[in-house]
Amino acid sequence: MKLKNSLMLATILALPALAQAQPVTGIYVGAGAGGNIRTNATAGGLTVKTETGWAAVGSVGYGFGNGFRAEIEGNYRYNNVNTTSLSSGGSTIARSSAGSLATYGAMLNGFYEFSLTGFGLPSIFPYLGAGLGYGQNWWNRVGLSNGSATARSNGTNGNLAYQGIAGAAFNLPAVAPGLAVTLEYRYYGVLDSSQRFNVNGTSTGINRSYSPTNGNHSAILGLRYNFGAAPAPVFAPPPVAQVQTVARTYLVFFDWNRADLTDRARQIIAEAATARTTVRSTRIEVSGHADRSGSDAYNQTLSMRRAEAVAAELTRRGVPRAEMVIQAFGESRPLVPTADGVREPQNRRVEIVLK
Repeated sequence: MKLKNSLMLATILALPALAQAQPVTGIYVGAGAGGNIRTNATAGGLTVKTETGWAAVGSVGYGFGNGFRAEIEGNYRYNNVNTTSLSSGGSTIARSSAGSLATYGAMLNGFYEFSLTGFGLPSIFPYLGAGLGYGQNWWNRVGLSNGSATARSNGTNGNLAYQGIAGAAFNLPAVAPGLAVTLEYRYYGVLDSSQRFNVNGTSTGINRSYSPTNGNHSAILGLRYNFGAAPAPVFAPPPVAQVQTVARTYLVFFDWNRADLTDRARQIIAEAATARTTVRSTRIEVSGHADRSGSDAYNQTLSMRRAEAVAAELTRRGVPRAEMVIQAFGESRPLVPTADGVREPQNRRVEIVLK
């Protein structure tokens, strides 16, 4: 019973590091804003150049705990017109600088986040994504003038929208579990849609419809909150006398399907190597374990790889291999019982027991 309490205590002590190393799990919300550069809208001699504007996005999504996540997004982009010109036969026949262009719509996005835990950066998650949806182009008093007549284009037209996203999330567990700052680049486009210029007066060649191109480059700074990230539990450390009466136990945790050591894992192994001399240990049990997300045979091999990785680090820190008993139990001895196929972080571990 005392050994079980010691195991649970070691698990609780390791949870803050685990929480930082996990990708998005469960429901999350996000919002952001930044700058937007709209590519020149061109069609049939018409060119609309815009100034640098702004963009805003908001989303609700779900993370599957393995790096993949999906979300629904709403977006808005706005740019003032710099110059609108109409050319024919190589000559400009009309020009203006009036109006603005805006784009707004809804998207369904998919993402994959990459863990940098193996590089010593457990709180940074780069990601790539893509989305499809519907976008509306809003032309607000975009003008053309040739001196004798002035044309205006007003109204909205919609079509299929698409985007590509590259970004990174910077987790802030010290501020709030689940909170992250995000920085993204987005390319957003809407398939060509017809837009008409209406003339006040008489002017040949202006009063007609165009189907201009639509594209946006945006840099977005945002915040994301993951409701599935649980805070580190609060616990009361047991009396020192009770800990001294049981074998010293340390738990080393691993990422899913990995056997490499994180910086936190190496720190725990170093503590175990130091404690070996203070408790006068004569034998060290190094036991590898796996969760139930793979086959029995694969998990048996994976748990042995984890045990060997810990044993190698203990040897590097001065523990003779002859003092170690290295063993692997696969998924047969879970710390947290789960159904088959469940990825449970607390079961991906190696137990170091000093005897």
